[in-house]
This record gives sequence, structure tokens and C-alpha cells, in this order.
Amino acid sequence: GFAAFAAWLDSTPADPDMLVIPDPDTLIQLPWKPEVAWLAGDSHMGGKPMADTPRVMLKTQVQKLAKMGYRMKTGIEAEYFLINEDGSDIADSRDTQAKPCYDQTALMRRYDVISEICDCMLSLGWKPYQNDHEDANGQFEMNWDFDDVLLTADRHMFFKFMVKSIAEKHGLRATFMPKPFSHLTGNGCHTHVSLWDKTGKKNLFHDPKGELGISKMAYNFLGGVLEHSEALTAIFNPTVNSYKRINGSTTTSGATWAPNTISYTGNNRTHMVRIPDEGRFEFRLMDGATNPYLAQAALLAAGLEGIANKTDPGKRMDNNMYEVRRNADLKKLNVKRLPLNLMDAVRVTEKNKMLRSYLGDETMNAFLRMQAREWNDYARHLTQWERDHTLDC
Repeated sequence: GFAAFAAWLDSTPADPDMLVIPDPDTLIQLPWKPEVAWLAGDSHMGGKPMADTPRVMLKTQVQKLAKMGYRMKTGIEAEYFLINEDGSDIADSRDTQAKPCYDQTALMRRYDVISEICDCMLSLGWKPYQNDHEDANGQFEMNWDFDDVLLTADRHMFFKFMVKSIAEKHGLRATFMPKPFSHLTGNGCHTHVSLWDKTGKKNLFHDPKGELGISKMAYNFLGGVLEHSEALTAIFNPTVNSYKRINGSTTTSGATWAPNTISYTGNNRTHMVRIPDEGRFEFRLMDGATNPYLAQAALLAAGLEGIANKTDPGKRMDNNMYEVRRNADLKKLNVKRLPLNLMDAVRVTEKNKMLRSYLGDETMNAFLRMQAREWNDYARHLTQWERDHTLDC
């Protein structure tokens, strides 16, 4: 039993204990500390599942999907930095290239950490297939096989815990913070998505005759996500810091690698949605702070709404979106910018009827109250920039 109010949930000290019932299918014996086991669990209060807790929310959407005869499979790319224990800088003082992506020497200097994390994933049967140094100094990405959405979300949660634990074991600190350094690329959490039949053997997003190998159903799913992207932004990018990634200035490497507009494309990384291969989409908006369960639940809801309404995503764009700077140019292209800050995003989310319909008023109100607290807490703090620029007013 837990006091829900003490855990940042939408509760008060007067509420009864929240009981978390472990899911035995998620049992993981920690590879680096085998005397300890980890389990995901579902929160209950008063004998009922708590609708506003993220894993319960995702399970509810998955159950709706199963009744329709579908399964959603996802894979994620979780980027992170290895930094000093005090958080002041990246941990590798020799990692200084302007364009350090795929730098094998920097990767090898952190081989002890990266290889231990990868070995853990191998021992857990996740089938990791790629480890690389990412675009920012001190930044890494590790990928494993896609699977059913709930399993991927559970593994995503565990991955963050595992990376932080192993980094600490080596005297370092790992952070998934969206934008920990203003001059470097931020931490994205790109999500690859496809819908399958109930057996999990037929990819319903794949059509060899479709444009770029994508089926009509898939394009409708995409249409729903694009239509509701402004409202989804607060969920995919849930912190004040998130908006320094998706609306950031050019980094030392020459690009932010984060989307700024609501648009989709083929194999082109300057848009919000990329079609890197047949039969799947890569959603590039999510960042390292997103909740693994809530993000997938909201993405699924928007996609299902698109399928139900046969929403047309419009024509794909093949331009370099990073070269489009002026609002007038965006208007000509019929493209919208993403929200500029957390409160702008929250205001759009608050009015979105689709999210309330799929996720429930109770859930959305709880989420929005939490986001409002985050913004108000941020707004109460003065920054050194404010003092430097307005003290002489």
C-alpha cells in the first residue's frame, strides 16, 4: 500500500491507500543485482483500478484495441546523456567534436557502461541490435526489438531505471532530460508504430502497393495523430524544459534533430513524422521526459480516432523543414508550428474532446492539474537571464 498523494498522483492525504498489484508477467531479476527483482504493477484504490494512472490507462486502450481485432506494436529510441555526478557537464572531457555522432572513440571510452547495459538487455531477451554515440557530446542511444505496446512500455520504464543504475555503478549519472545543455541536441524518444491483426503476424500498416509501402488504414491512423498533434504535445513533451528541445535554436552540430512543425514525410528527419521503411511510422515528437505508458495510450487514441473517421493526413512533404523559418512560409505550406511552451500546449490539450473521449475526463483533469502545477512552479522562479536583462529597467 502507498499514500497516493505522496507519489505526485491526483490525490489528497484524506484518500485511502493506493494498492499496487504487481503484474507477474513483467518480473525481471536485475542482471547487475540478481538478489533484487523488478515488477511493473497496476494501481488500485477502493477495490478499483485507478483510471488516471498511466499503466492502467494504456491497458484500457489496449483492451479496446483487442476488441477491434488489432494489436499495436511499438519500438522506441531512448536517447540519454552520461554526465558528471553533480550534473554540471558531460562525463567525458575529451568528447568535444562539433559533430560527434557515431564517434567510435568516444563510444569506446564509455564501453564499460554501454556494454554492461547491452549485456543486460541480451540476458533479458530484448534482442538489442544497435548502440551508438548520438549527435550531442556525451549522448548515447541503444535500441532493441519492437514488440506489443504494453511490453515495450514496460521495457522502456525498466530501461531508464537500468541505465541510471548502471551509470551510478560506474560513478556517472545518466539523464533523459529533454534539453540538459542549451548548445547540444536534446534527448528525443522517437517511437515507431504499426498495427497488426489479432494474431500479431500480419502488419496492417504494410501495403506493398501503397505509397511508400503504407496502407490506407495506416494513413488514416497518421491523419488522426496529425489532427490532434497540438493537443498531444503536452503529453509527449510534458516539462517546461521540453520546449527548449522542440523549439530550440541550431546546436553546435548544425541541427536540433527535433521537429518544430506538424508535418510528415518519407525518409527525412526534419519533420514530425517520418516513414523510414514500409509498414511503420516514426513519431519524432516525444522526448526523454514523456511517460512511457501515457504517451503510447494517447498516441493510440489519436490513431484510432483517425481510423474511425478515415482522416486524410494530406500529402507528405519532402522539403527540409529546418530551412522554413518564417510564419508566412508556413502559411503557404499549410503547416502549423508546434506549441511554443508548456502552457500553450496545456491550453490546447484542455480543450481536446478526443483525448477526453478516449482517456476520460478524470484522467485528463488529473494530468492537466499536474501540468499546471509544473508551469506555476516554474513561473515562480527568477532566472539569471531575467536579472541580467531587466535589472536596470
